[in-house]
Amino acid sequence: MCYHIGVDKSLLDNPKNVRFDDLLNLCRKYFGEPRIRGSHHIFKTPWAGDPFVNLQRDGKAVKPYQVRDVRKALEKLEAEHGK
Repeated sequence: MCYHIGVDKSLLDNPKNVRFDDLLNLCRKYFGEPRIRGSHHIFKTPWAGDPFVNLQRDGKAVKPYQVRDVRKALEKLEAEHGK
C-alpha cells in the first residue's frame, strides 16, 4: 500500500467544510472497512494507544474535530511508513 498521503490531506485543509462521504472514502482507503455502531463509523488504526478513528455525520458534513483526528492519524501513518 502506498502511504504518500499529501494529495489526500488537501481535502482536510478546512475542517469545517468536509463532506462525510469524502472523508469516509478517504478513511476506507487507508484504514479499511469501518465497524458501524448506530451513526458512528469506527476505523481501526495500525498502532496501539489510540487505535480508533471515529466518524459521525453532521448533516452532509462531518464534525470538524473528527476531520482533525483523521488528519493526525494520516500524518502519523505517513511518518511511520515514510513519504
